[in-house]
Amino acid sequence: MTLNDILKESWLSIGGNKVRSFLTVLGIIIGVMAVVIMVAVGETVQKEITGQFSSLGTNTVMIRAGAAQTGGIRAGNRQTLTIEDAEFIAKLPDVAAVSPVQNSGAQVIYGNKNWSTSMTGVYPDYTTVQNIEMEYGAFFDTSAVRNASTHAVIGPKTASELGMAKNPVGEVIRVQNVPFVVIGVTKERGDSMMGSQDDMVLIPITTLKKRVQGSRFPNSVSMIALKLFQDSDNSVVIDQISALLRDRHKLRAGDEDDFQVMDMKQIMETMTTVTGYLKLLLIAIAAVSLLVGAIGIMNMMLVSVAERTREIGIRKAIGARESHIIIQFLAESIMISFIGSMVGLVLGVGLSQGIGRFIMGYNVPFSLWPVVLSISVAVVVGLASGVMPAIKAAKLNPIDSLRYE
Repeated sequence: MTLNDILKESWLSIGGNKVRSFLTVLGIIIGVMAVVIMVAVGETVQKEITGQFSSLGTNTVMIRAGAAQTGGIRAGNRQTLTIEDAEFIAKLPDVAAVSPVQNSGAQVIYGNKNWSTSMTGVYPDYTTVQNIEMEYGAFFDTSAVRNASTHAVIGPKTASELGMAKNPVGEVIRVQNVPFVVIGVTKERGDSMMGSQDDMVLIPITTLKKRVQGSRFPNSVSMIALKLFQDSDNSVVIDQISALLRDRHKLRAGDEDDFQVMDMKQIMETMTTVTGYLKLLLIAIAAVSLLVGAIGIMNMMLVSVAERTREIGIRKAIGARESHIIIQFLAESIMISFIGSMVGLVLGVGLSQGIGRFIMGYNVPFSLWPVVLSISVAVVVGLASGVMPAIKAAKLNPIDSLRYE
């Protein structure tokens, strides 16, 4: 038999029982579709998380005030960091930019509109640390920090929610009856795990501490953000920062740190590993559907052997070899699996791209390996599911087969 004869015979056999064949193919379609969608979900999550950390840069370090959690209980959340700590850290040779950071909620008023957003007090170097670019105007300088001036830089979403003009530079907003002149609007950056990066008000940290919060401890800050030079060794610099802060805070050898250092590079590597395992878990769960589909093919082929016992006997009686019978049944099994895999691939890619882009708003990455996976599944599942029925058919005694009714 030629390949064309084998394929034609397989197609006729599959079409002989359309309902049963359709249900069997459906099992493979669902299995492959589930795997493709789970792969797309895993890669999308991994891409989004990596992208958010990459936007900050792997050379970014965050230092938070307060000790880390021990035994599920936070050892303390007092603001142990100061503006002077940030200025001392800035003197380290591998530190490119430093900014003390103080966050506060704010009800911003503009005209007859108001909007609840976050107000953050920072230094000018905050733009370097967070990779902030300006759409309109400019960021405030060191003199604004020194003089606690009422200059503000706002995000594009904040401006939109307040109904401000496209370029609102020069407009006045109010926070707790303190007027601020908008001197700049940042470029749109989208959302991150920390929330919207476009909905914020940035002001000099001295202004926030003295004029807005009226803090009794104007030098204390909740966080210090810094960026290292690209060729710096993060672990070495973090050790230097820890030693510097412990010395400034008069901590003895047995005392715990009263601050927490977060290395974005290490966090990103950890998150990449976690999302990688998540992707494997999703694929493993989806692969169960493929296993069910493979069992369905095997069941169908075993039933087919029983139904075609007499046909097999006639084939062997007129000279068909065992290898011919095996090839015929394997071809039918592979064809069923191939049809299901290709349809499942198309549906999986279509649904993942459609739902991701048009409903969820994510750019779903497309890789070639789901295609390779689908073709491999078609062959492997088809062979694995068809081997037992094919061997059983080939081993049938032709005399017993011809007597079978």
